[in-house]
Amino acid sequence: MSINTERDIEANMQIGPTDAGMVRIFIEADGIEIPMDFDPEEANEIAEEIMAAAQAARSLNT
Repeated sequence: MSINTERDIEANMQIGPTDAGMVRIFIEADGIEIPMDFDPEEANEIAEEIMAAAQAARSLNT
């Protein structure tokens, strides 16, 4: 399986700060909960990667 493999799975995602000063990405799907905590610097790196991927996707659609 790869990032280009489509799946028919619904999931909910929440992103927010924790009371411990971390950034949590929380994913819930089919009764499975996945909390992922990142320090703020890691969260910024992830945000930059998401923005770069969005820009790359835009360039494929033009």
